[in-house]
Amino acid sequence: SRAYSLVDSSQVSTFLISILLIVYGSFRSLNMDFENQDKEKDSSSAAGSFNGNSTNNSIQTIDSTQALFLPIGASVSLLVMFFFFDSVQVVFTICTAVLATIAFAFLLLPMCQYLTRPCSPQNKISFGCCGRFTAAELLSFSLSVMLVLIWVLTGHWLLMDALAMGLCVAMIAFVRLPSLKVSCLLLSGLLIYDVFWVFFSAYIFNSNVMVKVATQPADNPLDVLSRKLHLGPNVGRDVPRLSLPGKLVFPSSTGSHFSMLGIGDIVMPGLLLCFVLRYDNYKKQANSDSCGAPGPGNISGRMQKVSYFHCTLIGYFVGLLTATVASRIHRAAQPALLYLVPFTLLPLLTMAYLKGDLRRMWSEPFHSKSSSSRFLEV
Repeated sequence: SRAYSLVDSSQVSTFLISILLIVYGSFRSLNMDFENQDKEKDSSSAAGSFNGNSTNNSIQTIDSTQALFLPIGASVSLLVMFFFFDSVQVVFTICTAVLATIAFAFLLLPMCQYLTRPCSPQNKISFGCCGRFTAAELLSFSLSVMLVLIWVLTGHWLLMDALAMGLCVAMIAFVRLPSLKVSCLLLSGLLIYDVFWVFFSAYIFNSNVMVKVATQPADNPLDVLSRKLHLGPNVGRDVPRLSLPGKLVFPSSTGSHFSMLGIGDIVMPGLLLCFVLRYDNYKKQANSDSCGAPGPGNISGRMQKVSYFHCTLIGYFVGLLTATVASRIHRAAQPALLYLVPFTLLPLLTMAYLKGDLRRMWSEPFHSKSSSSRFLEV
């Protein structure tokens, strides 16, 4: 079929990886909530209370004001990168590498905890003013530093993708959308931002600002350091320029082109899916506490069994498929959020209205409530 011919192996890889990142990041976020609830429940002393609060402080909740101004801030950052990239590229590369190191260590942490559990206790090792860390945390951070160093030396796209995956999972896990109202404000504003900078920026700046910033490689810090220190013509000069991990890229089966998807097109819909997953869990707990009270009488039992998470995840897949087909048909870059936002928000709003949850989800649906459940069936 025509649609099938427009999707190759690179697009299929993008679909699968982006969906896996969203699902994994959402469940890591939910597990963090469970851990925080358990710590709050178990903390009876002042020291225990302090530890629980410090854990919660690592989570950032976006409010309405931040949701409105985030597209403006993103636009300013995009213009700075467009006009002054040569001046800030080294600093930006170093900052990105540091953030990617921390994020990838977070991505590797569950695997390292599994590997170190049989051979070492989970006691924390003190490193003075640097803090206290478990063996799993030290292992994940060491592996992450090693991967970043190899990426700096080789510039390989697969290592860049690994760092971008870590950034996606960490952002989905540590950032919260508190309500459906904030979700709609944020995603609608970012849709306008994406459409403007992809479709209309060329008429003002004589160049597609979004595409140029996303695809422009940066000087390797090792090369810059060797030139600054005058280490000689052969020292640090053979390292490649770096494509920064702000996107996922996958080569086609023929190697003629790369499929590219910005991490914002994964993280922002991922925050919405994380929100609905938390709401599904909250509603499940509320129904179990009320002895399984039935839903509204005008909704069938089959509709009540469909989770918001599944509905929104299917919408994300359909929107991503539509964006890919559109980019192949028009042979030009497409603002992915133009397709992802309607295909995720509209089915969610429709289902919430039919289930009678729209008013509750619209404004601060979650209450302070401890949960003894540690598992969620999806």
